[in-house]
Amino acid sequence: MKQTAPAAARNREPIAQVLAEELPQGGLVLEIAAGTGEHAVHFAAAFPALQWQPTDPDAAALQSIAAWREEAGLPNLRAPLALDAASAEWPLSAADAVICINMIHISPWASAEGLFAGAARLLGQGAPLVLYGPYLEDGVETAPSNLAFDQWLKEKDPRFGIRRIEDVDALAARQGFTRTRRVEMPANNLMLTYRKG
Repeated sequence: MKQTAPAAARNREPIAQVLAEELPQGGLVLEIAAGTGEHAVHFAAAFPALQWQPTDPDAAALQSIAAWREEAGLPNLRAPLALDAASAEWPLSAADAVICINMIHISPWASAEGLFAGAARLLGQGAPLVLYGPYLEDGVETAPSNLAFDQWLKEKDPRFGIRRIEDVDALAARQGFTRTRRVEMPANNLMLTYRKG
């Protein structure tokens, strides 16, 4: 059963523009927390030389991804896999890039820790891990809408919340990653690229 996320239609093109500058020319891209699957279809179509592997821990999301994939009929879009970023066991052993859109603020911190640990296992030297979403940043004024969103997330689950970039950078460094790029995106979001040292 196909699901839709209005934000996916709004942000997919700006995200694709940044990905075009960060992703490798070929190989396998692992998408963590692919959600509805709309991004996976859009990016697989935009980057036909790349194999696109969507994943999600949620059964309904996996069904939606599969439905979007079947409708699109793209040869480079793989069947979705169940993957919980916080798990120490991932269903792949290697990838050429990892992307994660709008996950780490709506999941426990353990998911962010697992994301970087898993990416460290799968990626080769210099390969990118690209994140998209809202972040708090020292010395940068936070948009009122993001502060309200952060409060809403924490009321929903105290383990959730918009993360500080400095905390994510420190987590990345512990797994051998360095942030190489920060791009301001529409609707007070950022794209952050980390590369494995």
